[in-house]
Amino acid sequence: MNLTQLLTIMVASGLAFCFIMALAWLIERKTGNAGWVDVCWALAVGLIGVAGSLATIPQAHGSRPWLTGALAAFWSIRLAAHIGLRTWSGTDDPRYARLRKDWGSQAAFRMFQFLQIQALVSIPLVVSIILAAWNPAPGFRAQDGLAVAILLVAICGEGLADYQLRLFRQSPENKGKLCETGLWRWSRHPNYFFQALGWTAYPLFAIDFTGNYPVGFLAVSAPLCMYYLLTRVSGIPPLEEIMAEKYGEEFSRYRRQTNAFFPGPRQYIK
Repeated sequence: MNLTQLLTIMVASGLAFCFIMALAWLIERKTGNAGWVDVCWALAVGLIGVAGSLATIPQAHGSRPWLTGALAAFWSIRLAAHIGLRTWSGTDDPRYARLRKDWGSQAAFRMFQFLQIQALVSIPLVVSIILAAWNPAPGFRAQDGLAVAILLVAICGEGLADYQLRLFRQSPENKGKLCETGLWRWSRHPNYFFQALGWTAYPLFAIDFTGNYPVGFLAVSAPLCMYYLLTRVSGIPPLEEIMAEKYGEEFSRYRRQTNAFFPGPRQYIK
């Protein structure tokens, strides 16, 4: 892959992403439920990533495009299905609901603007999948095996965290309580941790330490981008603000005792 091809991929990915998120905005306006936004986002990442991966098959050597495409599709479908089932039940995303409330009469325009920005900042994610697929390194390397293992652990870990939270909330005796069981005992946001972990797999696929594919190092931007978004922008900060209001002192104690992102032992502070 040369610079011209990379720029073409970035532009095409950005345009496709902006179009899909415009559709997500229309769905959000029609249904009044912003949960569909993240369903569209997850499907967009998978769709664009898979399309970009498979586009290289005529020139590819080995099964790397098929493998990276399949893994991206698996991640995308699992996440979209999870969010979709939650949204179908009528549950709105509290982060977007808060934004709509804060934006007031400008909510429609500001939401459209917000989703377009979200599309643009997500470009490194799909580009990392495509860079991984286009790596011309022959054969199946040890680091490819490590990448597969990391991504599968990440998908299963995120799925387990989502399942544990759903199970906790379905129990009548837990109504109004904060989930501190399973993976949620080790991290306040284990689903976000595994989400970010999964994106470290694509740089492993993309990087060739022999120097024959220098553009592959750009795939490192994906996990850095995801980590920043989850911990500083659209993930933990707005969600924890809502949780603090909802659970009060219970959440304050949970925050003092439990790591925000990286799983680790609890600090037993009253």
